[in-house]
Amino acid sequence: MSMAISDPSSLSAAQLSFTKRICRVYGGNHLLRATARRKDCLARSVSSEGSNPSVEVDVRFPRDYSELLQQAKAATELAFKDNKQLMEIEFPTAGLESVPGDGEGGIEMTGSMQLIREFCDLFIISEKVARTRIFFPEANEVDFARKSAFEGSSLKLDYLTKPSLFEDFGFVTKIKMADRVKPEDEIFLVAYPYFNVNEMLVVEELYQEAVENTSRKLIIFNGELDRIRSGYYPPFFYPKLAALTKTFLPKLETIYYIHNFKGQRGGTLFRSYPGPWKVLRKDRDEYICLHQQEEMPSLKEVALDILPSK
Repeated sequence: MSMAISDPSSLSAAQLSFTKRICRVYGGNHLLRATARRKDCLARSVSSEGSNPSVEVDVRFPRDYSELLQQAKAATELAFKDNKQLMEIEFPTAGLESVPGDGEGGIEMTGSMQLIREFCDLFIISEKVARTRIFFPEANEVDFARKSAFEGSSLKLDYLTKPSLFEDFGFVTKIKMADRVKPEDEIFLVAYPYFNVNEMLVVEELYQEAVENTSRKLIIFNGELDRIRSGYYPPFFYPKLAALTKTFLPKLETIYYIHNFKGQRGGTLFRSYPGPWKVLRKDRDEYICLHQQEEMPSLKEVALDILPSK
């Protein structure tokens, strides 16, 4: 089936360019479907923007990490204004198009540490530096951070767990979070709490003891919470971790998120608060919106239902 556009002059320059490119890449058979998807995404974005013209809802996929951090900063500022208390920022650190496992774990954590420092430099104003506490997974990480990415920083650095004599067997010393927090603390940022299963349980404790029912804010930065959401940890062996899907995660707002799916029908799940969740696919140098919705879809739904159907 071919399709003719009766009045090309009615299209904007961007729409006309998009239509020509779709014709070249996909052919006439796919023009109607692709244009409809584009129109639907744009229409929803315009509708969302109509409720608050000062908020940029239709955020494009970032071109590099510098743009990503600016987008994450803007999303966090808007979430703070909306009084969100428990927030998540999640994106790949081995490259914007990478997937979990593409990078070695230690290298990814070091990358996250550097990006957290850059994010804090952008987001934390000077008056809030002394009131911001960054929690790393272990005490050793704090020492490393002070000698590397956070050298010279006035931000408070702290830790969630402390290795014990039986560290090789997975045992760590539990830290009482109420003792780590100071009265003047206003913002907590937790760095990549996923290497040990106990770390996220301590984050929940931090939220319950120091954030809930206060004016404080807590941001989980690259915590790989999708492992918990997807059932990666069997409930039989990790009942406390599995319980977080009912007690902790429902209270969380994912304010900035990128997850890539590889393969012939691959794509990207993307969100920048307060915008919708978008499923994107890269066409040459541009990301095309295939689908969007208000609630976060599961990774299984995106991989098995949304992407294969587009």
